[in-house]
Amino acid sequence: MPILFKNMNVIVMGLGLHGGGVGVAKFLAKRGAQVLVTDLKTKEELRKSLNKLKKYTKIKYILGRHRIGDFKNADLIIKNPGVPKESKYLQIARKNNVPIETDVGLFFEYCPSEKIIGVTGTKGKSTVATLIANLLATKYQVVLAGNIRTSVLEELPKINKNAVIILELSSWQLEDLKDHKKSPWIAVITNIMQDHLNRYRGIKDYIEAKKLILKFQKADDFLILNKDDAIVRNFAKNARGRVIFYSQKQALKYFGRSKLVGKHNLSNLSAALAVAKLLKIPDSSINKVLREFKGIEGRLELIKQSRGVKYYNDTTATTPEAAIAALKMFRNIILIAGGADKSLNFKELAKIIAKRVKSLILLPGTATLKLRKEMEKFTVPTFEIRSMKDAVKKAGKLAKRGDIVLLSPGCASFGLFQHEFDRGKQFQKCIEELQKK
Repeated sequence: MPILFKNMNVIVMGLGLHGGGVGVAKFLAKRGAQVLVTDLKTKEELRKSLNKLKKYTKIKYILGRHRIGDFKNADLIIKNPGVPKESKYLQIARKNNVPIETDVGLFFEYCPSEKIIGVTGTKGKSTVATLIANLLATKYQVVLAGNIRTSVLEELPKINKNAVIILELSSWQLEDLKDHKKSPWIAVITNIMQDHLNRYRGIKDYIEAKKLILKFQKADDFLILNKDDAIVRNFAKNARGRVIFYSQKQALKYFGRSKLVGKHNLSNLSAALAVAKLLKIPDSSINKVLREFKGIEGRLELIKQSRGVKYYNDTTATTPEAAIAALKMFRNIILIAGGADKSLNFKELAKIIAKRVKSLILLPGTATLKLRKEMEKFTVPTFEIRSMKDAVKKAGKLAKRGDIVLLSPGCASFGLFQHEFDRGKQFQKCIEELQKK
């Protein structure tokens, strides 16, 4: 049953920088809740998010820390998906019988449409979800949200019972959704690779979290699986709905009409096409969308071409496998990589770097130490720098006509940057400044 929020004392735990916490705070304030936003980040770190809430004068804030008493006495806590379920503050809330919710959980309760398409997987989620939205928008009223820097709750006013909603869903969001015992009408799984092992005990736990997307499907729901991925293909054994497999070869005839490049994008296109075909989008509409779709920010995004050198932003390559996919696209590469560790293995990435990279520029971070160790057996010229500005400056000096300067870190961004999109924006800004000189 939807919650009546008027006069409830509600904590928003984790305002964050991607819009989710802002959307939750607005949603609650509009419904008359007494809202307290608490975040371990400081006021200065959260300034962009705080600016979006200026007109909501009754919202209160505790920033740079959490207070134990707040978690004992609240009527409800809505946590950011990035907050670990083992958080001591959430444990305190549970001991005091304070219910804990999430934005995606509330969305599934309040959404007037049952036509929800959920997209999960390790890589490709954003591209697949965005492409599905573009394809379906040729025939349906479409709303795109989720783990894609758009708050699901802010999109609610736009939705009626006939709308089709496309949600990008992370493993954390799927875990948070479990208590509602709801799954999407159409569930799409792109691939499973090692990721977030700093948050899971091992790959098996991570796989089980991804599998939650299909756990509560009904017999007339659809499960769309990547046949080319052995782990994903195996999910069919757990299907409650109707299974549809897709593979790269099914998209070959469409790929030449698309601006997307790379084998991984052939797979992404196949996933989106499976949904489009299921919902009877005609080929004429598909071809028009593919001619216009350029991909999304931070995914092998060509930023600039100057003096025969191309600069690509692949900041969302936050795993070694994602960086490997980018490296297979090019030769004569000057690679900017490194960052924070998620307990992943860099052995295969080092091998590919040795084959395809002319010079390696490493950003600081815990994962950089692991990658550097793997690179010791190879002879790729390697430079360790302290900032994105220095990385781009060094790349500019090294690059010659025909070279590719590629930001594809293979690691998380926290520590040096606010998030991976901040990393990409800094890369782009530094390139623009470099070209002015």
